[in-house]
Amino acid sequence: MINQVTIVGRLTRDPELKYTPEGKAVSNVTLAVNRNFKNHVGEYETDFVQCTLWRKTAENTAEYCRKGSLIGVTGRIQTRNYENQEGKKIYVTEVVAEMVRFVGPKQAESKPQEFEHIEL
Repeated sequence: MINQVTIVGRLTRDPELKYTPEGKAVSNVTLAVNRNFKNHVGEYETDFVQCTLWRKTAENTAEYCRKGSLIGVTGRIQTRNYENQEGKKIYVTEVVAEMVRFVGPKQAESKPQEFEHIEL
């Protein structure tokens, strides 16, 4: 079976880097991904896709990307569920990243740099 997805979108907020108790870096980000067709009123819609980044990919993305950065993510779709505090079952579908590519200008100290692709 094949479970692979590639999406390109803009970060909806600055990546927040966390570490598991075992010391593994992790970052949960949301990408705003524009649809390539117009809806019934002639407007483009946007999907907001949750992505989980691990280890060096998470660290590099947190260091080099900010809200609005254009990135490409290749990974796999994963679904999980949990019970919230009210006892309601919550289902989550997300992309678990295997590779992230920065497709916009490098942002170091808020100064735009020349266009660069970085494969992690």
